[in-house]
Amino acid sequence: MEECLGWAARDPSGFLSPYKFSRRVVGSDDVSVKITHCGVCYADVAWTRDKLGGFGGSKYPLVPGHEIVGIVKEVGSNAQGFKVGDHVGVGTLVNSCRDCEYCNMYMDVYCSKGVVRTFSSVDVDGTITKGGYSTFIVVHQRYCSRIPDVYPLPLAAPLLCAGITVYSPMMRHKMNEPGKSLGVIGLGGLGHLAVKFGKAFGLSVSVFSMSLSKKDEALNKLGADGFVISSDEEQMKAMVKSLDFIIDTASGDHPFDPYMSLLKTGSTLVVVGVPTQVKLSPISLISGMKSISGSATGGIKERQEMVDFCAAHSIYPDVEIIPIQYINEALEKLIKGDVNYRFVIDIENSLK
Repeated sequence: MEECLGWAARDPSGFLSPYKFSRRVVGSDDVSVKITHCGVCYADVAWTRDKLGGFGGSKYPLVPGHEIVGIVKEVGSNAQGFKVGDHVGVGTLVNSCRDCEYCNMYMDVYCSKGVVRTFSSVDVDGTITKGGYSTFIVVHQRYCSRIPDVYPLPLAAPLLCAGITVYSPMMRHKMNEPGKSLGVIGLGGLGHLAVKFGKAFGLSVSVFSMSLSKKDEALNKLGADGFVISSDEEQMKAMVKSLDFIIDTASGDHPFDPYMSLLKTGSTLVVVGVPTQVKLSPISLISGMKSISGSATGGIKERQEMVDFCAAHSIYPDVEIIPIQYINEALEKLIKGDVNYRFVIDIENSLK
């Protein structure tokens, strides 16, 4: 066992402070990664404050973080896909059965027997997983993604959750075909990447937000084709039956019927945010042969494909880099939506 330094929450207050713990010895199929950066996801708020009881509850002390990037420092004897010095990323899961229908399709995130999450989850050896707010991590090679050397590590971190969360449903619903129309609800960490993917795919992208302050960013910085204040009935009415697909990244509670009316016949709205409920009239589905769906973070091969696509097309998340000592303030700002667009912790230079 090797000692690791991290920051952990000890109780549902969610307050994080320094914490020492041990990582397992590197196994034959494992990779040990020196963590350089870790993205800050809203899941870090939810888990540190025990807001997701349906997943078995938070297990304290809890070291969050599942947008992990770093440099390989040791490889097991069977971990032939990686070598010391490689740039890699670790996302939202670190283990699965590797034998069910979904694992055999490298869609381990939907493992029939349940995944082992990167933090606050019981691993196969009975230990509790601890995430990327720490100096290093040991993980089975299957759950590592290679980061091209030309891609800056701090910018790669948000791809491991936010990026794949929007990329996966877009690919599944064939929203990489130029000329189609995409609606993006919410312009935060997930939403701004959905816009960037949409433009890279050659789509016509419209952003829906409650905040007029996001308009300039959406149109002039991110390159969206349209911006709609979702509370403005006239603006919404002008968009009726105009969209091939909507990706809903908003986690605050909001009505769904107005958005369903914007879809073309036979089209789909996919929920990737986490509102407390999804409520809509059946007529919104029946009248236009429309669908509403959900999506998790995506498959392992798909994640590598996404990372390579971002490197090839110079798609970079917009981030604010912070030291670990600022994490409690950063989580409060994240709750308020006061971040542009993803906090990324500089683990390498601040966690010592």
